[in-house]
Amino acid sequence: MQLRRGLIAFIAIIQSVLFLTHLLLYETWTFSSSPSGSPERLSVKLALSLLSVSFVGASLLAFRFTNSAVRAFYKVAAVWTGLVSFLFFAALSAWIIFGVATVAGLSVDFHKMVEWLFGAAVVAGLCGLSNASWTRITRTTVRLANLPPAWRGRRAALISDLHLGHVRNGNFLRRLVAKVLREKPDAIFIAGDLYDGTAIDAKRAAQPLSDLKAPQGVYFVAGNHEQFGDGSKYLHAVAAAGVRVLSNEKVEVDGLQIIGVPYNHATREEHLASALRGLRVDRDRASILLTHAPDHPATAEAAGVSLQLSGHTHLGQFIPWSWMARRMYRDFVYGLKRIGKMQIFTSSGAGTWGPPLRLGSNPEIVMLQFD
Repeated sequence: MQLRRGLIAFIAIIQSVLFLTHLLLYETWTFSSSPSGSPERLSVKLALSLLSVSFVGASLLAFRFTNSAVRAFYKVAAVWTGLVSFLFFAALSAWIIFGVATVAGLSVDFHKMVEWLFGAAVVAGLCGLSNASWTRITRTTVRLANLPPAWRGRRAALISDLHLGHVRNGNFLRRLVAKVLREKPDAIFIAGDLYDGTAIDAKRAAQPLSDLKAPQGVYFVAGNHEQFGDGSKYLHAVAAAGVRVLSNEKVEVDGLQIIGVPYNHATREEHLASALRGLRVDRDRASILLTHAPDHPATAEAAGVSLQLSGHTHLGQFIPWSWMARRMYRDFVYGLKRIGKMQIFTSSGAGTWGPPLRLGSNPEIVMLQFD
C-alpha cells in the first residue's frame, strides 16, 4: 500500500510539472499576440491541455498494453515531451530577455522573439531525434595490471541501456547485434537496461541476442529497468537467448575474473561491498566488474576490482539534463576514468529512456582493447 501511494504521489508530481510547463508555454505564446477569449487562444489552450497529459497517460497505458495503437501514442507523447523540454527553456529565455529589455528601457517585439526562440527549440529537438538514431562505435584502450597474457590484444564490446519497449524493439536490437558482430569482439558485456520496463513480449524482443556470439562469452547484468518489479521474465528471456546472466557471480575466463552484480544489489554502498566480499575477488589478478550504474566506484576499488563497466547515466541524453547528470555523477558520468588502482568506463548507452532524443550525448557501442 505504501509503495502504491508513493507511485501515485510520484505520478502526481510529474503531471503537475508537465501541466505548469505547458501553462508557461501557453502564456508565452499568447502574451500580447491575440485578445483574451479569441478562437486562437482557445485552440492553443485546448491543444496544450491535451498534450500536457499525453506522456503520463501514454506511460500508464504502456505498462499494461503492447498493441500498435499504444506504441504509436507513446512514441508521439515521448517525442513531444522531449520537445517541451527545449520549448520550456526557450520560453524562460524569452521572459528573461523581455524583463531585462524592459528594465533597460528597450523596445522588444516579444511575439517575434518567441517565434524565433520556439523555432530554434523545435530545430534542436529534431536534431536530437535524428542524433538518437545514429549509434556510434567508441573505441578505447584499457591497460590493466596483472592482465593474463591470453587477454592481451583481445577486444570486448560494451553495450548498455537499449531500453527495448514501445520506442525501440527487436528490430533495433537486431541492427545493434549486426553492428557488434562486424567488430568481431572476443567478449561482449551488456550492462543492464536491455528492456525499458514497459509491457513487452520479453522473449521475442530478446531473440536477436541468440545471434550474439563471442569466443570468450556474452555476459549480462540486470539494470534498474529490469528490476522495477519481478524481473525474472527479463532474465529468463536473456538466458534463453544464450547470454550468461551474472547475478552476484564470478566466472573465470582464461585467468580473467569477470564479475556481475545486478543493480538492486549495488545501489547501496554496503550492499555492493557485501556482494563483492562474498565473491572473493583475487586482488593479484585482473578483474572486470559488470554493474549497471557507476554509483559506488570507491567501493569496487576497495574490493580489489581492476576495471568496472557501467552505463545508466545516458550522459543525461540531452541538454540541459546532460549538465545535471555531470553534476550528479561528476567524473564518472561518462568515459574511461581512474579511481585509485581501478579504472571505470561508463557508457552513454545505445538507446534512450522517455523522450527518444539525444543532444550533447551520443548513442554508442564501446569497443575496449585490452593491453
